[in-house]
Amino acid sequence: MTSGEAEVSVAPPEKPEKPAKPRTGRARLISGPGMLLVWLYGVMVVGAVSRSVVQISTEFEHAPLAYALSALAGVVYGFITYSLVRGGEFARKAARVCCAVELAGVLIVGTWTLVEPSAFPDKTVWSDYGIDYLLIPVILPVTAMYWLRKSAQRGKAA
Repeated sequence: MTSGEAEVSVAPPEKPEKPAKPRTGRARLISGPGMLLVWLYGVMVVGAVSRSVVQISTEFEHAPLAYALSALAGVVYGFITYSLVRGGEFARKAARVCCAVELAGVLIVGTWTLVEPSAFPDKTVWSDYGIDYLLIPVILPVTAMYWLRKSAQRGKAA
């Protein structure tokens, strides 16, 4: 190099910084036992909705109340599944309310089908407390409400 020449340094081009992913502020509800709850509720959605679709489309006039209640159960299961997957405090509260509605429905319909079987010429998802579904309809909301409550307490402690 001569004394009149300036030394030119060639630096690699700077990489643009990636913007940070925006945080949604939603606490995950599907970690640990929550994944099992999502799976079980997903199975219940498929069972209740498919059962009610077939029954409503083929023989609705035979037992409209029973088939409508099965469809309602499927909608409730679907909303709980969505809330668990969505996450966040609002979804947690909505899932707890829906689980309480589900439990009330199972207890009311289950008792009704035992006390007055003639009111239901055909079974619903919640008939006899969900015996056709291995009593999962009565066990699942209790388990889900317990888990949602415990996970909320752990979240507040953290």
